[in-house]
Amino acid sequence: MSNKKLLLGDEAIALGAIHAGLSGVYAYPGTPSTEITEYIQGNALARERGIHCRWSTNEKTAMEEALGMSFMGKRALVCMKHVGMNVCADPFVNSGMTGVNGGVVVLAADDPSMHSSQDEQDSRFYGKFAMIPTLEPSSQQEAYDMMQMAFEFSESQKLPVLLRVTTRMAHSRAVVVVKDEAREQNQLNYDAVAANWVLLPANARRRNDHVTAQQSELEEAAVGSPYNIYSDGKDRSLGIIASGIGYNYVCECYPDGCPFPLLKISQYPLPKKLVRRMLDECEKVLIVEEGQPFIEDIVRGVAEMPNVMGRLTGELPRTGELNPDVVKKALGMEIGECYAPCEDVAPRPPALCQGCGHRDVYAALHEVLKEYDNPRVFGDIGCYTLGFLPPFRAIHSCVDMGASITMAKGAADAGQWPAVAVIGDSTFTHSGMTGLLDAINENANITVIISDNLTTGMTGGQDSAGTNKFEAICRGLGLSDEHLKVVVPLPKNMLEITQIIRDEINYKGTSVIIPRRECMQTLQRHLKQKKAAAKS
Repeated sequence: MSNKKLLLGDEAIALGAIHAGLSGVYAYPGTPSTEITEYIQGNALARERGIHCRWSTNEKTAMEEALGMSFMGKRALVCMKHVGMNVCADPFVNSGMTGVNGGVVVLAADDPSMHSSQDEQDSRFYGKFAMIPTLEPSSQQEAYDMMQMAFEFSESQKLPVLLRVTTRMAHSRAVVVVKDEAREQNQLNYDAVAANWVLLPANARRRNDHVTAQQSELEEAAVGSPYNIYSDGKDRSLGIIASGIGYNYVCECYPDGCPFPLLKISQYPLPKKLVRRMLDECEKVLIVEEGQPFIEDIVRGVAEMPNVMGRLTGELPRTGELNPDVVKKALGMEIGECYAPCEDVAPRPPALCQGCGHRDVYAALHEVLKEYDNPRVFGDIGCYTLGFLPPFRAIHSCVDMGASITMAKGAADAGQWPAVAVIGDSTFTHSGMTGLLDAINENANITVIISDNLTTGMTGGQDSAGTNKFEAICRGLGLSDEHLKVVVPLPKNMLEITQIIRDEINYKGTSVIIPRRECMQTLQRHLKQKKAAAKS
C-alpha cells in the first residue's frame, strides 16, 4: 500500500530515511539541509521509534556519532550543507577506509548561486576523492526512493553513501508516493571487525587496497542502476548528459520527449560505459549538471574533445544555478518572454531584526573603536555577519565557522591592536573553542565577543549546544574570571557595555565579553507558546 504526500525535497529525504529503518540522524543546521532533521524531530513515527534526532555540535561530531551508531549495526543519516563537508572531511574520508556495519548515508546539500553560503562548492568531488559511492536525485520522488536503496547499498558494499542535492531540489515541493509501512530498525549487533576500524597503517593499507579494488564494482553498479537511464533519440547530431535537477530542466525543455539521446546520471562513480556509448553515437554532447563541471571534467579526461560542451566551453554559465531558460539557450531554443522587475518594488537587502541584541553589540563596539587607530574586527558565520552591511559596517572579515577568534589571534601575532573577534554562541561551540584555547595559552592580545542570543538564529532558532555553559567553557579553557564579562545588550546598558569593551581592549591579553539576550524571533515564539499553554 502507498499514499501521496506533498513534500519538500528535504522532507522526502527525511521520510525516506525513517521508512528505511533509520535509528539516528546527526546534523548541524545549515541551509539548505536544515529541514531534514527538523522533519524527523517533528515526525510521530520517529518519536514512537525513539530515533535519535538531537542537533550535534558540528558536522565533524555528527559524522563520528553516526559512525558509532553504524559500528553497532544500526542505520544512521548525517546531514549538512556543502561547506559542512569541509568540517567533517577527516572522518568522512576515513569512513571510506573503515567501511560501515550498519548503513550510513551522508547528505550534502549544495548551494549553487550562494543563496546563503560562502562558495559554490560541489560535494560530488568529496565522493570521488574518498572513493565513496554518490547518489544525486533528479526529483523529490527519487529523493524518497533513494533512501531505501542508499542504506541497502551501503550495507551490501560496506561503505557509506554520499547523497548530494542542491538548493532547488531541497527547497521545492512535489507530490511523492510514500509507503504505508516502514522497515524495522536494525538490531544491535557486534559484527564490526576491529581490524577494519582501527586505522593503524597496516590495517589502513589493506583497507585502501580493498576499497580501491571495489571501484570497478561500484562503477558497474552505476551502469546498471535504475537511476542512470540512457534514453535513445532519433536525432544524433546532439547527445545530452544530465545529472540531478539538471535532468528536470532538460525534460522541461522537451515536454513531448527529448529528440536527442539523453543520459540521466543520478548514481556515481560515473558510468563510463554509458558515456562512451553516447560519445560514439552522437556528433556532439552537451553536459547539463548543477554545480561545478564534475562530469564534464571526467568526460574530457586529459585530452581536448571539441565535441563535448558544457560549463567549461561556455554553452552553460561557469557559475551560478541552472534553470530551464539557461538550458534552452544552450540547446539553441527560443526563450519565452521575460518580465523585468517592477520599478515600484523597493529592494529589501537582508538586515538584522529590529530589537536584535547584535545591533546593540555593534553599536557599543562602534562607539568604542572610534577611539583607536586602525582597529580590526574579525567576524564569523551567523546573523551577526550582517554587521558588515550599513549602517554598522562593523566587521572586516568572515571566512568560515570559528575563524573570527583564530584570525584575531593571528592578526595580534602580527602586531595588530586592537584585534577584536565577534562570534555567535552556536558558532563558538561549533568551531570557536579550540581557537580560544590557542589564544588563552599564549595570552594573545585580543578581545573576544561571544554574542549569545540563546539559539542558532540564522537557520531558524534551533537549539544551541552551549546555551548557559559559556562561562564554564571559558573558565575550563583557562580564562581568568577577571577578564570574563557578561552583559545584557540593551540601549539602557550602553554606558556599562562600552566601558567594559574599552577596559578589555586596553588589557594586554585575552579577554572574553558575553553579551546575552534572547533572539527576538525565538522570544516571540516562546511567548506565543506560553500564551497558548496558559489558555489550555
